[in-house]
Amino acid sequence: MGTADGFESITLTSADGTTTAEFVPDANLLCCSLTVDGHELLDRRRGVRAYAQQGKTMGIPLLYPWANRLARFGYRAAGKNVTLSEDDPRIPRDGNGLPIHGVLPGLLRWELEDDGASDSLAAVLQWRSDELLELFPFVHEVRVGATVGRGDLRVTTTVTAAADDPVPVSFGYHPYTRVPAGPRDDWLVTIGAVDRLVLDDRSIPTGERAAFDREPFRLDGRSLDDAFDAPSGSPSFEATAGDTSLTVTFLAGYSYAQVFAPAGQEFICFEPMTAPTNALNSGEGLTTALPGASYRAAFRISLSGGG
Repeated sequence: MGTADGFESITLTSADGTTTAEFVPDANLLCCSLTVDGHELLDRRRGVRAYAQQGKTMGIPLLYPWANRLARFGYRAAGKNVTLSEDDPRIPRDGNGLPIHGVLPGLLRWELEDDGASDSLAAVLQWRSDELLELFPFVHEVRVGATVGRGDLRVTTTVTAAADDPVPVSFGYHPYTRVPAGPRDDWLVTIGAVDRLVLDDRSIPTGERAAFDREPFRLDGRSLDDAFDAPSGSPSFEATAGDTSLTVTFLAGYSYAQVFAPAGQEFICFEPMTAPTNALNSGEGLTTALPGASYRAAFRISLSGGG
């Protein structure tokens, strides 16, 4: 075990020693570092402590139990009507004051399941405490498995309904990735999506779709914060600089994506999502895990070429 901003961490190392990934169990199993041949692929922004205590996202955070925003302080899903308090410090807020990225990461404590492997981990989160059920009243468990290979990190997340009620599935990840070659404005971006979701002025989907230009484009001062339908199969999202490409591939269970790349910031986020923003309210694209059943989702981040 190591430490990251005062939190205990565990580092996975690929068999060939080229690739490492560092996770923080007591900060919602945050992946705070991913390196290939000594090059850091993640933006650490304000650090692990700000993430755990304030919800300031960085690295590769799990957005749980909802990804991105809710349109109000509450939701109705899987037959339950939930009211959240606007004064609740356990719920991060966006610039418009809306709930964002689920509950405060420091509330989510994961138990590692030690299998003795140095290149993989498995961890489980039990959603059973009164505090967690007050915010998301569905008894369930979440299991995450992560494995590193040469230039490659794979993350699998499985939600299992562990009681008599179905569990709405609306999580996602927010990888703050960067290409370790060339300035951000020179990155060539390819978005492997079907349609763009039309958003209102609060970044909430309106339910409409719009076509978008699928040709690769350079970031070159552009600012992105857009939502998309992801096609079936294994769609990929890519940023390339020279002969170096960073790719996020949706392997299973992620039918939606958010692409976030604010101008002037040296990162791009290709965010895998199981449901669109605000699905707990709109019901659009929302899947439920029936009692005793599981929902599995997986994605991969890989680096190829030079570095």
